[in-house]
Amino acid sequence: MTLVTLAQVLQPALKQGHAVAGLVTLGWEDMRAYVAAAEAESVPVILQAGPSCREHTPLPVLGKMFRHLAENASVPVVAHLDHGYTAEECRIAIDSGFTSVMFDGSRKSLSENIAETAAIVEMAHAAGVSCEGEIGFVGYSGGEKSAGTDPAEAAQFERETNVDAMAISVGNVHLQQDKQGGLDEARIRAIEATTQGPLVIHGGSGVPLSQRSALARGSRICKFNVGTELRMAFGQALRDAVNNDPERFDRVQILKETHDPVVAAARRVLQGFKGA
Repeated sequence: MTLVTLAQVLQPALKQGHAVAGLVTLGWEDMRAYVAAAEAESVPVILQAGPSCREHTPLPVLGKMFRHLAENASVPVVAHLDHGYTAEECRIAIDSGFTSVMFDGSRKSLSENIAETAAIVEMAHAAGVSCEGEIGFVGYSGGEKSAGTDPAEAAQFERETNVDAMAISVGNVHLQQDKQGGLDEARIRAIEATTQGPLVIHGGSGVPLSQRSALARGSRICKFNVGTELRMAFGQALRDAVNNDPERFDRVQILKETHDPVVAAARRVLQGFKGA
């Protein structure tokens, strides 16, 4: 069994100079492909259930799926709740066998975010589960705008919540389909100067590959969340499978053809976060 907590993969990454990928799942086909990719690259992987995934599949079911994959994997696998917005959602995830929860209080005031995150950290740690928090709102492509993380607030947040990892806003954007952006490295260094623990980048798909790799090896960013570019790979593979034989209707046979392309795409992502 290789089911582990977030802290168990991020602390070695912090010490050894590499990052771990938080791969955003939507269903069985992609999560299975992500574990296969991690095994092929001999690296740990964080399987993440975000809000859209949870709309489709209940948390207790997702917990069993993640744990089944982890228990049969040859590499460490984290079962992670991504963007939990309430304490109840985080509690259900913990009760469902998740080994890590991320509470997103970034839209709240600093005092509310700290108080609510600290309470969830305490609940998670009592259950042997890790907790990630977010300070500084990370926006969405074509939607809400980001609000950059203030280094002094990051220091206070880390100190008063005791989170295992801290998601920061440094020019990253969720759901970005191109890599024309780039992260604000000066702000990253300023945050590093005031904090001590692992840092997390949400919206990793929009970060240029060279910058992802450089920061994975040369900063305290130990976790990059990647979803959009893998969703795009899945979508293209699915379109190809359907269009190659329009007469087919058996979805199991169609979905099987997404496996290899998604494994290949996930391997390319994982390769960029390995140590030097």
